[in-house]
Amino acid sequence: MTRIYTRSGDQGDTGLANGSKVRKDSLRIEAIGTVDECNTQVGLLLSHLSDSDELRPILEQVQHHLFDVGAALAAAPSTLSHADVELLEEQIDKVDAKLSPLKQFILPGGNTAAAAAHVARAVCRRAERCVLALAAADKEGELPSEALPLEVLPPEVLCYLNRLSDLLFTVARTLAARDGGDVAWVPSEKDT
Repeated sequence: MTRIYTRSGDQGDTGLANGSKVRKDSLRIEAIGTVDECNTQVGLLLSHLSDSDELRPILEQVQHHLFDVGAALAAAPSTLSHADVELLEEQIDKVDAKLSPLKQFILPGGNTAAAAAHVARAVCRRAERCVLALAAADKEGELPSEALPLEVLPPEVLCYLNRLSDLLFTVARTLAARDGGDVAWVPSEKDT
């Protein structure tokens, strides 16, 4: 990259990795942007952790995998694999094993780091919905003709985002446990 601005998107289009162009408000770009937003939230979460925190290497690896997810959505070759999904599952189990069993719904919070993990989790869920909407539109033939069909999208993308939101939930609980524990949801009592 020789310069940051290219002026190529000034008319509302952006290029995919295969050279095709799509509108910046397309479902595909919405999905890519939301995955990017999730990655930035994971980066913000990392800023709350010490260099020696046991969660740091897990979340740093997640950031690299989210780039793979974005690349796959942009029609670039992706290295994301089923092994990456399995690795997330192993990490969830390892982190969750140290927590007390979840017996009730919890509120997103507990401390700043736990709240940041919950924000990342919520954005991850939105990214998953965006990718699902993109896949559904493609199957129903609703994508504009210039858009790249999703058959090039690895099936691991949706699985990875789904597991990632679970990991981020577990990370949030871990961070809250370091500062007093989960914040329990207390349902409002209705007046009768």
